[in-house]
Amino acid sequence: MSIQAKDIRNIAVIGHSGEGKTSVCEAILFNGKSTDRLGKVTDGNTVTDCDEQEIARKMSISLSLAYTMWDGVKLNLLDVPGFYDFEGERNEALRAAGGALIVTGASGALSVGTEKSIDTCLKAKIPMVIFINGVDKENADYKGTVAALTAKYAGKIAPIQIPIMEGNKMVGYVNALKETCYRFADEAQKKSIPIPEELKGTLAEMQASLTETAAENDEALLDKYFEEGSLSKEEIIHGIRKGIYNVNTIPVMAGSALQNRGIINLMDEIVKYMPSAEERREMLASGVEKDEMIEVTCTENGPFAAQVFKTVVDPFVGKMNVMKVFRGSLKAGSSVYNATTGKAERISQIYLLKGKKQESVPELTAGDIGAVSKLAATNTGDTLCDEGAKLKFDPIHFPRPVLSMAIYAEKKGEEDKIFQGLNRLAEEDYAFAVSKNADTGEMIISGQGETHLDVINKKLKAKFNVSALLKTPKIAYKETIRKTVEAEGKHKKQSGGHGQYGHCKVRFEPFDGDFAFAEEVVGGSVPKQYIPAVEKGLIECLPHGVLAGYPVTGLRAVLYDGSYHDVDSSEMAFKLAAALAFKEGLKNANPVLLEPIMKMKIAIPESYLGDIMGDMNKRRGRILGIDMIEDMQVVNAEAPQAEIQKYATDLRSMTQGRGRFVAELERYDEVPFAESEKIVKARQAEMQQQ
Repeated sequence: MSIQAKDIRNIAVIGHSGEGKTSVCEAILFNGKSTDRLGKVTDGNTVTDCDEQEIARKMSISLSLAYTMWDGVKLNLLDVPGFYDFEGERNEALRAAGGALIVTGASGALSVGTEKSIDTCLKAKIPMVIFINGVDKENADYKGTVAALTAKYAGKIAPIQIPIMEGNKMVGYVNALKETCYRFADEAQKKSIPIPEELKGTLAEMQASLTETAAENDEALLDKYFEEGSLSKEEIIHGIRKGIYNVNTIPVMAGSALQNRGIINLMDEIVKYMPSAEERREMLASGVEKDEMIEVTCTENGPFAAQVFKTVVDPFVGKMNVMKVFRGSLKAGSSVYNATTGKAERISQIYLLKGKKQESVPELTAGDIGAVSKLAATNTGDTLCDEGAKLKFDPIHFPRPVLSMAIYAEKKGEEDKIFQGLNRLAEEDYAFAVSKNADTGEMIISGQGETHLDVINKKLKAKFNVSALLKTPKIAYKETIRKTVEAEGKHKKQSGGHGQYGHCKVRFEPFDGDFAFAEEVVGGSVPKQYIPAVEKGLIECLPHGVLAGYPVTGLRAVLYDGSYHDVDSSEMAFKLAAALAFKEGLKNANPVLLEPIMKMKIAIPESYLGDIMGDMNKRRGRILGIDMIEDMQVVNAEAPQAEIQKYATDLRSMTQGRGRFVAELERYDEVPFAESEKIVKARQAEMQQQ
């Protein structure tokens, strides 16, 4: 039985790590009878934390889906990891979601993850509801948490319930919109009770505030409010719902996911107030055959259009693409067009997902979320559509990698296996990249933080049965010269029969470029047929400088004289002579070490500006300027790559997770003498061990 878009709520469950998102999903699934027991993260038996690493770490590491039915409405839950390293998963979820459920702890403060989640939804205009979890915990502070939210997001926060507390335990709640009061019974059931006298004053204040909020969201209601000073219950509900849809109002509820208290009320309010898949704003797409913008309305009657927002790679099951249908319907056995790759794809089976459980269905309709397997050329962000109505949705934004590590095979000979496994993992995680550093020869994996890269490494072992070690990447230092010198190289060897003789004089000069070769030979002292051999001999020396064995750059070599032997001279002899001249010349040409300098943009709240600037100075960095973008200070800086290899971790620590940065190679600069000595000594020790 297919479900209509008006009866679907696609909800991304987001927020700070460890505040109970997965537990909230678990309670919703249990109440909707999609599970027969209430799983716990600590026990490793929840529906949405089903990966081996999630169970071991007791935290979500990838976007997981599940659904349940409630009051005739399908709730598609997208359980999003809250840890900073998995921001890409949140971006995937928000592309498919029509609304967000932000779960925050009752700590009395505003956590960084909550703040970032709200800011992201405000920017993307995604309707929200906030659930304050764990109000039954010791030292829980519901009022303080609401106050912290209100202080940051003045005019938007709308608490719609008052928890009834006995000691530290939430035993019931008052619903300010419905003016009803309930006390919890066993198994998440509730019974209606009169509103306690001591809460009537708080209720009156809350209702007055909600009335004002409702009026501000609708001009007709505002006129009536000014004229009569009040609104009916239905009018308040209409105004609040309109405010949620327009992201002007964020309702706040509370409860305990572990105790399954307040969750049924939350489910009721999601069904009532959050926009359906049909109501959600139109998606914009680009025409494939004509340069035009197309508004895609969520209707079952139009031609099929969907976007893949998540890919899961399994070495046994194969690749599974998770998609949101924005228009029309997808039937098993049909053919669709991939507008991103320009290739046709055959749909064999369609699944609904509940964690790792797959339920086969014949059709996926507009507004719904499901998965398909065995698509040959479809990846995350791709648009699938009807061949007769080609369009393409914007790609999903993924954060650029900010931390890199070198990865080595634990067993020699398994490098190719590791590279293949990493490339497969990169198909399902676009916030991660794998590359080969041409200068150092190392295989490099890059991601959002240490935890992210550790997860990737463990997935390699679990999915592809290959063990790898992560190490700090080598810095691609280079060597150059600072003065012009002349050097002579003579290769002479007699061993019976033909000997070997090559003799060249070369001038080495600093050069604004990588390498240049010229010849100023007069009178044929070096025959023309041997000049290319001299150049080749010098080029072969460039990868190994005389200072610490690093590649040489910024060098111009001029062959100006030499000598030869009619019988014993050869190309090989002149190559070897050139190598001798190279070594001799560069030693005397004031060789210096060069290091990569990175250009950085660091976005931080203003309160951290002093700390960031002071820290950058300690890293031999240089502040180039400061810009203001929206509410963030953007520090433009330069710093040596060697000093910022763990900057992603350090910046997160300095700014409590609020800062972010990007870095790219700007140029090479000379290493200060004191640092150069250390690097050369370390390099010499390393070369002796090899």
